[in-house]
Amino acid sequence: MNAYLEIHPEVKQALAEGYPVVALESTIISHGMPYPQNVQTAIEVEDIIRKNGAVPATIAIFNGKCYVGLTKEQLEYFASAKDVCKVSLRDISYVISKKLYGATTVAATMRIASMAGIKIFVTGGIGGVHRDAINTMDISADLTEMSQTSVAVVSAGVKSILDIGLTLEYLETMGIPVVTIGQNEFPSFYSNKSGFNSPLRLDTPEEIASLVNTKWNMELAGSVLIANPVPEDEGFDGKGIETYIEAAIKAAAKNKLSGKEVTPFLLKYIAEHTKGESLETNIALIKNNAKAGALIAVAYSNLRSNKQPAKDS
Repeated sequence: MNAYLEIHPEVKQALAEGYPVVALESTIISHGMPYPQNVQTAIEVEDIIRKNGAVPATIAIFNGKCYVGLTKEQLEYFASAKDVCKVSLRDISYVISKKLYGATTVAATMRIASMAGIKIFVTGGIGGVHRDAINTMDISADLTEMSQTSVAVVSAGVKSILDIGLTLEYLETMGIPVVTIGQNEFPSFYSNKSGFNSPLRLDTPEEIASLVNTKWNMELAGSVLIANPVPEDEGFDGKGIETYIEAAIKAAAKNKLSGKEVTPFLLKYIAEHTKGESLETNIALIKNNAKAGALIAVAYSNLRSNKQPAKDS
């Protein structure tokens, strides 16, 4: 066991018995949503994963260790505390060595999940190539981490504040399979539409489990991006949200924000200027992803143990 890992007993038992486990990030709690919606959502997401046959493992850093699986009290702390660092891959060792509190991004969560032996990870939307990256070189570490860490990522696509087209190109360059659940168009986080065709399409958890199992059995390292479109009745109009995104990007530039400061600012700005509508969509899509991730984790566990597929609850 890695000395820097602290695995919750429920998660540890599930992993030991080959039971399906789903990793969850903590940045969405500390930096992605306001209080108290963030902690309410975190608890509800864990409940959805349990109801669909898997064990949730929210990941965060504190007391000099990577915690895999949090108590409700710990979730509450990360939702309400103001001193929580946003931790990407480059920050992990610093935050651990200083014994700070850290909320993990997609990249950091993937790496810690892999260390713990978890193969399925659910998030809201992944980072990617930022708009104007040709000038800023701002490309999320999520993408490079996905090229080398064998943990499948379930998301509502790429965050629509980013350049979706360039992100898809980058994913192709890095050899990362991108599959959309149930439709041919790649989703764009707030909307199930993006204007870009999905590289691949699969329709069932069993098909997706077979894909990831085949990839890793062939010793092809790296992630699979599983894009799960937000339900149409809970999504945000794609053209409508673009107006707010452009305004948010201009505001971030005016405030001279860069690096990991940018995404939380943009999401907060958009939520405030849509009068909470984008936040409602954000909550809906992470819940939708949690169900999909749990069902994929169950199908993957069944495949690995040659069990019959579990039925959707």
